[in-house]
Amino acid sequence: MARVLVVQNSPSSGLRRFGEWWREDGLELDVRHGADGLPQTLDGYDALVLLGGGYLPSDDGRAPWLPAERALTGEALDAAIPVLGICLGGQLLASVAGGAVEGRHGRPERGSTTIEATDASAGDALFAGIPRQISMIENHEDSITALPAGAVLLASSADHPNQAFRVGGSAWGLQFHPEVGAADLAAWKEAALAADGLDLAAVRAAANEAEPAAASVARVLAANFATAVTAR
Repeated sequence: MARVLVVQNSPSSGLRRFGEWWREDGLELDVRHGADGLPQTLDGYDALVLLGGGYLPSDDGRAPWLPAERALTGEALDAAIPVLGICLGGQLLASVAGGAVEGRHGRPERGSTTIEATDASAGDALFAGIPRQISMIENHEDSITALPAGAVLLASSADHPNQAFRVGGSAWGLQFHPEVGAADLAAWKEAALAADGLDLAAVRAAANEAEPAAASVARVLAANFATAVTAR
């Protein structure tokens, strides 16, 4: 059974539906909370998953485990170990590989967001079988402003062009949250969205409408990553 190290950067994040799906797909998941310490190496692991959190990739003062997380990401890239970074995790992957991330850059994206896959996505292992237009949950105000040299852009949104990318053959970064379903928005706070000029009821309604198609796409993404892990 392939063993995956999952770094959870925030108590409020988590694998959510990806956890159940990946166990169905035969992956063994070792979920580590960054605040509790991370392994020194990826010895014994077949893949690395980096989840979201309310930090920048270099926010070491507030998240002192980030240097270790960056080191593990660099190790995975050097060894061609499959990586999936989501939101902060995708930003951290971009940063480690030589890209750029900026805090509070551009318009915040909250809730269901329309994302367009690029032509390059058609030949990508993670995006295999994914429609050209999808709706996925977003929740970020920081942004990847430059991809690493040689990275392949896989998807963009109207406000944030770097929604998905690949580094090398098996490391993927996503700005959106395929692991998050519409029901998870029940925990979102009205005041936090109001600060961005958004109405929580409307955000939840849009997510509920998009959920059937979004869940189907998310399941394909999860299965494709599991295939990439087990194939290695």
